[in-house]
Amino acid sequence: MSKSEREFDIIIYGATGYTGRLVAEYLHQHYNELDDEPQWAMAGRSLTKLQEVRDEIGVPADTALIVANSDDPASLKAMCERTKVVLTTVGPYQLYGDALVTACVETGTDYADLCGEPGWMHEKINEHHEAAKASGARICFSSGFDSIPFDLGVYMLQKEAIAKFGKPAPRVKGRVRSMVGTFSGGTAASLTATMKSVAKNPKLISVLQSPFGLTPGFEGPDQPMGLVPEYDETIGKWAAPFIMATINTKNVHRTNFLLGHPYGEDFKYDEMMLTSAGELGEKAAKAATEMLKNPFGAKPPKPGEGPSAEERANGHYDVLFVGEMEDGEIIRYGVKGRYDPGYGSTSRMIAETGIALLASKVDGGVGTPGSFLGEHLVKRLQDNAEISFALES
Repeated sequence: MSKSEREFDIIIYGATGYTGRLVAEYLHQHYNELDDEPQWAMAGRSLTKLQEVRDEIGVPADTALIVANSDDPASLKAMCERTKVVLTTVGPYQLYGDALVTACVETGTDYADLCGEPGWMHEKINEHHEAAKASGARICFSSGFDSIPFDLGVYMLQKEAIAKFGKPAPRVKGRVRSMVGTFSGGTAASLTATMKSVAKNPKLISVLQSPFGLTPGFEGPDQPMGLVPEYDETIGKWAAPFIMATINTKNVHRTNFLLGHPYGEDFKYDEMMLTSAGELGEKAAKAATEMLKNPFGAKPPKPGEGPSAEERANGHYDVLFVGEMEDGEIIRYGVKGRYDPGYGSTSRMIAETGIALLASKVDGGVGTPGSFLGEHLVKRLQDNAEISFALES
């Protein structure tokens, strides 16, 4: 069956999990009554659990439920053959994602996940990029807060820099101005799984350390690493290391790589979290750096756990991107999101990524939201997901 003739537009794999349930709720609430609504289904390991979640979140009783399991590759392939796009929230992906990526590549099915596991992503790029190009499958990693606001923030800043200066900014700083929300249990589990995988395969250390770990065959210039507190003269505040920089920077460089280096082959990029000016800002930056040694505390969240609806609604994030031109000119761009980044906003981002993939005509491969979807996804996020993208003075 050709892709255009498939039964579903989107299948949410992992719909019984905490984040997968939020994705299903979002699609139901935002697209259920539209004339051109995507045809979607819920998938997971247990039919009984799928039925329970469907009823709990108020999804129509005739919504299709599909049983599929990461331990059963045949069930995953059968699922993929029924849909144009699979959205998966089943992580850590290095434990549960191999067979699903393979099934999507083999069937030419588009795929989006919430992966922040660069070692696994590096391996999947090497294994599947050429095959995905041949089958037409778009394998879109990191389609949540890892790393859409950062990937697309840099993408849009460079678009504005080219329009204003006639060329891209050779140096961009990503600076988190504020963020309210909690880490997901999946994030904590992914970090634990990554450390275990490195212990088994020490070659992955170089991938984790290199900003170019996802650009096979290309090594750009030495990058500012953002690993120690520093005072940023351009912004006038202290900055501390940002825990997600290690994955976001790799995705930003992969987008640049896949698009043919529109940011330049000498492009430099780093991410940090801002505190404030003066002595208090310095103390806060140093304290934040110490906290990174144990970011999840004594009791890390477990997969499937998450904040209340009120906590999700009260979360937000605000990221500033500063482009520095060779002549000293500065360009600023902001990305701001309502809802907590790890759940409320992330569930919206992956859902809109799936819908954007339905309309995308780009070739297959293992890519990023920026390389596959660019401004089309930016517009969808602004129109539907309460995420703003704007040039700043």
